Amino acid sequence: MNVALLRPDVQEYLAAHAHTPIAHFILKGSPFQDITPQELAQQLDGKRRVKNKLPLWYTTDGILFPPKINLEQTSSEATAQYKAQLLKSNTIVDITGGLGVDSYYFSQVASQVTHIEMDEALSAFAKANLEALEVSNVTHITGDSIDFLLNNDVRYDTMYIDPGRRTDAKGKVFMLKDCLPNVPEHIDLLLSKCTTLWIKTAPLLDITAGLRELKNVSEIHIVAVKNEVKELLWRIEQEATNNCTIHTANSIGETIISTSFTYEELCNAEATFDFPKTYLYEPNSSLLKSGGFNWISKHYELDKLHPHTQLYTSNTLISFPGRSFTIEKVLPYNKQLKKALNTDKAHITTRNFKESVINLRKKFKIKDGGEMYLFFTTLLDEKKVVLVCHKVSNNS
Repeated sequence: MNVALLRPDVQEYLAAHAHTPIAHFILKGSPFQDITPQELAQQLDGKRRVKNKLPLWYTTDGILFPPKINLEQTSSEATAQYKAQLLKSNTIVDITGGLGVDSYYFSQVASQVTHIEMDEALSAFAKANLEALEVSNVTHITGDSIDFLLNNDVRYDTMYIDPGRRTDAKGKVFMLKDCLPNVPEHIDLLLSKCTTLWIKTAPLLDITAGLRELKNVSEIHIVAVKNEVKELLWRIEQEATNNCTIHTANSIGETIISTSFTYEELCNAEATFDFPKTYLYEPNSSLLKSGGFNWISKHYELDKLHPHTQLYTSNTLISFPGRSFTIEKVLPYNKQLKKALNTDKAHITTRNFKESVINLRKKFKIKDGGEMYLFFTTLLDEKKVVLVCHKVSNNS
């Protein structure tokens, strides 16, 4: 990390080129002898990348940005704020500290936070940025966190780990045993150093697979932002638990739409089935990720359209964690469909359907947009149909 980037004249130069295309900016070269054009471009590009993901970093003076891969891998402010409320305790250690976004929000709910990062350059970026953000209760340690825990007699109230999901040998991985550090291999060491352990995993990790790899899981949080699942959070306790609770959270601005149920309830729930009624319900992404498809049917007293179609229906409108629609028509999927639809603009969703949205748009010459919603799906009798709907709820 080049601290010369923090000089007022350098910051003014970057601000003056806030909207200059990166390629043109690099070709201009650097007017500073101690800073390369690439270092300047990294700052300009980094600030642009975090505008929506890290608005506090974007608007704070004196923030330095690491390479784009580090920015891509860091938590967003929305997910970091959610985690901070879960981890609230006296002492917190983040053993895969990265850029320090999580550590910043942990520092708002803890007396003392320890940030451990093995990448020396990234550790320096985190330290400089937390100083710029006027954080004084974070201790920075550069080095391998497993070695640190093995060689130091330390204990924390809460430990957080976001294992790296990229390896030189396998590229991008999802199973915990393939990540760095290997959490299942070191789980006993990690638990010996804290009261509660929190693990962040990739959105693609299957919940059942995660439960097979881990022990003593008491909670699983599925966190989505604007209906896109960003991460899974696993709470691990010292003592064995017979049943864990699954929490789904979909953050939209200041609002968080959430549901909770136990893994046992998920496994034992039985769904009811029927053909389309007056209303249609599409669960939000965090609820779909939970795999609680039958639980949704039972808990909300809704009928599924098909065992493999995660759409639900009822005759009475209910409050639902997802999108709700009025079903206007149920059209058979056949050669007369184009004429029956009689539209050139609509939102298209497929559920348990053989063709993709892209192909359907081309086939029926339908642009995206408008007030009509088309669900191409399969019903109980295995017939392919199109549900012509209009949205009646703003829930997500």
